Amino acid sequence: MKRILGLASVLWLIAFAAFGQAPDGWVTLLDAGKPGEWDRIGDANWRIEGGVMMADAKNGKDNGFLVTKQSYRDFAVRAEFWVSDDANSGIFIRCEHGKVTSVDCYEVNIFDQRPDPNYGTGAITNNTARVVPMPKAGSRWNVLEIVAQGSHLVVVLNGEKTVDIQDGKHAAGPLALQYGQGVVKFRKVQMRKL
Repeated sequence: MKRILGLASVLWLIAFAAFGQAPDGWVTLLDAGKPGEWDRIGDANWRIEGGVMMADAKNGKDNGFLVTKQSYRDFAVRAEFWVSDDANSGIFIRCEHGKVTSVDCYEVNIFDQRPDPNYGTGAITNNTARVVPMPKAGSRWNVLEIVAQGSHLVVVLNGEKTVDIQDGKHAAGPLALQYGQGVVKFRKVQMRKL
């Protein structure tokens, strides 16, 4: 009986893995073995190198983005990232109108050297949610967690809550990973619909 139950459990896990969704509802959008399907906006040199998705240059002055092909409304995101001290990056959520800007999306910032640190790393830009004091993310691996459920937005960086607000500007849209400057690496990005 134990063998049958064990075999059934293994088959159940294989079935979920085949569809890209773990039993707990998390779907891997990007990891070392699965670069995933993303649209590219801008001319950042996104590539898989050393088991991570990374960019360290762009052509021109416009930022580069990897954008999910799907739109999301209520969800949780977990991302493992590494940035250089001078990096400008972020995770944009609920991007509307086919645009990836801090006006058309919520931009959860990763920017340790932002001139106004109130909206630097761990904050949501465009005067949405400041973080004081701003945590630093440069030169190490970090875990960024974002929950968007209705108008409730929560951001947690390395286990420290940096944002917990109500804001209803953006209801649904794709998710985007940003390259602005420096070295930016993502080794795992997971999503769970709520």
